Amino acid sequence: QVQLVESGGGLVQAGDSLRLSCAASGRTFSSYAMGWFRQAPGKERELVAAINWSGSTTPYADSVKGRFTIFRDNAKNTVYLQMNSLKPEDTAVYYCALQRRAYYSTSYPSDYWGQGTQVTVSS
Repeated sequence: QVQLVESGGGLVQAGDSLRLSCAASGRTFSSYAMGWFRQAPGKERELVAAINWSGSTTPYADSVKGRFTIFRDNAKNTVYLQMNSLKPEDTAVYYCALQRRAYYSTSYPSDYWGQGTQVTVSS
């Protein structure tokens, strides 16, 4: 069983930065792909960014490209989402997820989810 705990959300102003963290329990974290998702009120959950076991990333969502960066520290069992130049439309609950595959694939569901962390960006 894997547990994922997100942190780092909060209320910020447009243009600010935030770094989200997702700490994973278990000894197999480094073998698996991770993803950051978000869900805004009234909208479907969307994949923001994903990272493979090696640290290589999949293409970012167009809405965050050039502003967000996903990276991981396997020694700390943690994946991060650095969010810069935040916009009000980035307001959402952000979730991290683990996919029991070495390379992330949108063809498969994520296997474990965190509880989510709220990010609110005011204009």
